[in-house]
Amino acid sequence: MSPQRRPSARATLRRMTAPDLNMLVTLDALLAEGSVAGAARRLRLSPSAMSRALARLREATGDPLLVRAGRGLVPTPRALDLRDRVRLLVQEAEAALRPAENLDVSRLARTFTLRTSDGFVESYGAALLTLVAAEAPGVRIRFLAKPDKDSGPLRDGSVDLETGVVSVGSGPELRTQALFHDRFIGVVRPGHPLAAGGITAERFAAGRHVLVSRRGDDRGLVDEALDRLGLRRDVVATVGGFAAALALVRGTDLIVSVPDRHTEGLRAGLHGFALPFPAPEVTVSLIWHPRLDADPAHRWLRGCVRKVCASPPGAERRE
Repeated sequence: MSPQRRPSARATLRRMTAPDLNMLVTLDALLAEGSVAGAARRLRLSPSAMSRALARLREATGDPLLVRAGRGLVPTPRALDLRDRVRLLVQEAEAALRPAENLDVSRLARTFTLRTSDGFVESYGAALLTLVAAEAPGVRIRFLAKPDKDSGPLRDGSVDLETGVVSVGSGPELRTQALFHDRFIGVVRPGHPLAAGGITAERFAAGRHVLVSRRGDDRGLVDEALDRLGLRRDVVATVGGFAAALALVRGTDLIVSVPDRHTEGLRAGLHGFALPFPAPEVTVSLIWHPRLDADPAHRWLRGCVRKVCASPPGAERRE
């Protein structure tokens, strides 16, 4: 039995070296023109440069590709097999590098996933869906709950867009844009002692409170504001969302402090009041991954969210 032939050093090097993808454009021109001179004119190269490029292509593919027949060149079977595939690859590459065309949102068919708080959906979801339906009836919106500030779903593409308060731990590569500023207010059930009469910081702190914290903390921004006044409130319950907190308030004498604009729809039938001390403020922002920054459809969606958040929720109903 004859020993197995070892690959030559040149063949080994060819396998180890990453292919030069620019050669696809050269190969496309050679196969389309059927001549070195024609391909050179097409790519604005000298005939000698094109001859050298053909030599590199022959070495890379292990095939002569174009062979002499009379005064011209004819493609080999391998070249004929490659011609349509190479043409398609080059066309796709050119399309990928071409500036994006104007988006016709009326013909857009796409599902976007938004991760938001329950308060955002309650206050702005209906207006967003109405606007989207009017401009792009083929678009669907999937709302997901936002149980934490983990930016992983934005990175892995399972979420297209988020709303929320940007935290220090948010990924530095994420894009953000402020939507609106919000101020905390107090909320109680109708008939609660704080629903009538003057409210002082002491009266507020003396009540029993429910705290909203996705992480289960027992202190928040309101507690920090009370600390500066030398006061401490009694937090008897902690929940993960505004809807749950306001549901507890409806059936008890508990007090909750929530962002005003963010929870307007959730507070229907409850009594809201200005906090009797400098109220904490938050900035609610849009958050997305930079890979979608230039996507025309994503830019349109971000514009829709900004538009519905430009005025307080329920403004149309009050007109």
